[in-house]
Amino acid sequence: MVLLIRRRSLQTPKVRGSVAVSQGEGMEKMTRIDAHLHVWASPEEAKMFPFFPGQEPTLPGSANFLLKNMAEAGVDGAVIVQPINHKFDHSYVSSVLKMYPEKFVGMCLADPTEGGGGVKELERLIVKENFSGVRFNPYLWPSGQKMTNEVGKAMFAKAGELRVPVGFMCFKGLMLHVDEIEELCREFPRTTVLMDHLGFCKPPLTEEEAEAWNRLLNLSKYSQVYVKLSAFFRVSREPFPYNDTWPLLKQLLESYGAERLMWGSDFPFVVAECGYINSWQVLPTENSTDAFLTDEQLEWIMGGTALSVFQDGWRKFGMLPDSSDLGDEVLT
Repeated sequence: MVLLIRRRSLQTPKVRGSVAVSQGEGMEKMTRIDAHLHVWASPEEAKMFPFFPGQEPTLPGSANFLLKNMAEAGVDGAVIVQPINHKFDHSYVSSVLKMYPEKFVGMCLADPTEGGGGVKELERLIVKENFSGVRFNPYLWPSGQKMTNEVGKAMFAKAGELRVPVGFMCFKGLMLHVDEIEELCREFPRTTVLMDHLGFCKPPLTEEEAEAWNRLLNLSKYSQVYVKLSAFFRVSREPFPYNDTWPLLKQLLESYGAERLMWGSDFPFVVAECGYINSWQVLPTENSTDAFLTDEQLEWIMGGTALSVFQDGWRKFGMLPDSSDLGDEVLT
């Protein structure tokens, strides 16, 4: 497989089995893509982009604050996930996507509420507002209903039709939702699935935690499923650099392969935890005592996988060549 990544002003070398960006003669720089973060309006911006009542943020999370952190950390691009702070009002994130098309792609928030936007709003956001994915938050479904209800299946199917991934936020535990996720995967195998934050699975200490972890590993049998190595501070029981998650990463590599894993920070929450610049240093690289990631694996996890999954979004603005340049070897 060959995946070519370029910036508009750069000539891209053909690198088999790896992901690279040319930076002059004989030099290559790994492309860093943050596959999971949020932005919301600053206090000043909130006058134009108000928050959903009761969801006012307690942390700064504006696009300007994000760009400053990305520049300091050497992160090239990011996937913005619509935050609950603005709920189903996507106008702020949409404005950011339009202002910085070379930097960001976006994932909208599915609206499964009775009388809500449903499939129609999902399609509008993707087709008209240039969102490149959708997040399913199971706790937004009407009480007693599942993500496999009529509107859930319709939105999941539409995402596959539009070639955009569906991310699952299993905040209260994977076991509450994994059966629904499997049902959707079986019924709609063309829809790409992203499991946020290692499926919210902690390093297992109990039988229940071990069962949840094994279910996440078993989801790898569905070739459409990818896992975000994101928000380590949410799943680790240790402080930075969250070494207790490394055995989990090894198992994910064995089950999914690096081409189905992608790094994400969960900005801005990570800033108060370990700092944004440290968030991409949690992976065991060659500078780590227990390094086990190869350069090629690291290149996929730190950027290649996200660029392949969201390739339609990146391609619109020159982050990827046209499909005619890539042939059949790029992920579809």
